[in-house]
Amino acid sequence: MPKSATVPVLSTRDYQPSDAQRVADKVKMEINDEVLLKCAIEATKKARQVVATRQARYWQFMGYVGAALVTDQGNVYTGINISLICGIGFCAEHSAVAEMIKNGETKIRKIVAATAEGNVLPPCGRCREMIYQIDESNSDTAVIIGNGDKQPLRELLPHNWQNYFDKSL
Repeated sequence: MPKSATVPVLSTRDYQPSDAQRVADKVKMEINDEVLLKCAIEATKKARQVVATRQARYWQFMGYVGAALVTDQGNVYTGINISLICGIGFCAEHSAVAEMIKNGETKIRKIVAATAEGNVLPPCGRCREMIYQIDESNSDTAVIIGNGDKQPLRELLPHNWQNYFDKSL
């Protein structure tokens, strides 16, 4: 019979992350507002390049708004709005959140939406509710609302309707 190998057990005190891992972790944690805004603007500019090749009038508002978010894991996801003349469409925050979920994450640390010119747009009520419902801890998400200001989502969505609903969900 072969002898079984003894595997040393390491405690968390024994674990020392590599320098590369420490740098990677630090970089992920330092996504500042300006960098996030640039990501949103870049998403919008890319979409507008596609729109510019279209002659149809119903393409005029596609990609007009871009959104960027950073998760609690430090990953950045971007999205653009789609707004068709027939009324079908969605906000840029929706496509950024969808990309995040597709990658297995739900917790948003910070989010911003902007036009290609850099005009910051606070999320609409529908987006605020969606962000909260994706993960209740997102009530702490920092929402960049313009002029260098940001607020936690809970302040932009102060009266959670679910607290007043008379049936359990």
